[in-house]
Amino acid sequence: MSHRYRLYPSPEQVPTLVRHCSDARFVWNLALEQANLYRPDRGPTPNHAERCRQLSEARRETWLKEGSSSVQQGALRDFDQAMRNWWNGTHGRPTWRKAGHQEGFVVRDLVVRKLNAEWSSVVIPKLGPVKFKVSRALPEGAKSARVSLDGAGRWHVSITSTPVAREHTPTGAVVGIDRGVATTLATSDGQMMRIPTSSKMHARVKYLQRTLARQKRGSKRRAKTRQKIRTTNARITDRRKDWVEKQTTRLVDNYDAVVVENLKVKNMVARPKPKSDPASPGEYLPNGASAKAGLNRSIHASCWSMFERRLVDKARQTGVQVLLVDPAFTSQQCSACGHTDRENRESQAVFLCRSCGYSAHADYNAARNIVARGLDLAPTPGQGARRGRKTQSARVSPDPSGRENSSAEVAA
Repeated sequence: MSHRYRLYPSPEQVPTLVRHCSDARFVWNLALEQANLYRPDRGPTPNHAERCRQLSEARRETWLKEGSSSVQQGALRDFDQAMRNWWNGTHGRPTWRKAGHQEGFVVRDLVVRKLNAEWSSVVIPKLGPVKFKVSRALPEGAKSARVSLDGAGRWHVSITSTPVAREHTPTGAVVGIDRGVATTLATSDGQMMRIPTSSKMHARVKYLQRTLARQKRGSKRRAKTRQKIRTTNARITDRRKDWVEKQTTRLVDNYDAVVVENLKVKNMVARPKPKSDPASPGEYLPNGASAKAGLNRSIHASCWSMFERRLVDKARQTGVQVLLVDPAFTSQQCSACGHTDRENRESQAVFLCRSCGYSAHADYNAARNIVARGLDLAPTPGQGARRGRKTQSARVSPDPSGRENSSAEVAA
């Protein structure tokens, strides 16, 4: 678990921080290049001990000796951890680090000094103490931190600490959540939540992008415009992250179990394959790529993956149960009678069952199907829980449409 704070280096300290980021990026990319050169007939690639030995030799003979050995060795440890995560299947394959993206480095042997109620300092190798704003309580027993630079030019320090279990008061309620584009989150108890759209900021980004296209490459004005685009995009990202954090915290505080669809978001935002024209070799038929690109942007803007990841992280700290269910036909199945038909969903928002006549908001109906599938997956007493506690009994609560909404009462 990490606690993130805004770092405020002086103008004289910035070049050293930028140098540390550059060194860490260079060492990471060099280790990745060695790993990518693996072939069965060439033998094994260098392990961590061998890479550290090579780094020591390079520091004696190249410009790397001017940087911090602690920062460079930290980049190697980061790479080793990234490879282990990839082999364990928890993360994807490590990728190249580019200048201006994923800028940062690790600080080992952490030294944090409290200056006053609002400010503290962290000791950076070859630089000394750098001030940061204490926006939340400092964690205890922290031994490492990561300094990072975002696209808007803001420096942050993330102090790593051991996760602490949060207190959760049992409420005896279960909720199903349907994720969508028009309505970001629809719950089985009738709540409709939408992520901030930031239409004015998006319009500003488009205007700045058109301005950027007319400016000369390498000019100072073009560099200023690029920085304005990065700053605006960073503000949009901050608003989305803030919304996700607030909604996930509210869910784990108010419910004992949360049921969500097991969506493969990476597959959902894949580009459509080109369709070759059999009548004209070398030419292609329309494949709906433009419409799919717009849908992909909307899915990314809804932060589905971030929501699920933060929900699982917070549920693990509080002991709340999170169930992932099959998303197939949740929007076409009637939550009242179970009839499944494509014609049941008349539009994006209207659901009308062709069998029993049940009518409701389509996203709300899907959320009711999701929570029902979660209750089917939940273990009975004596069988043990898949992710946390056991479901003991079920109860019925009224829904906004006047019908009864199935939910569950989860044991504390």
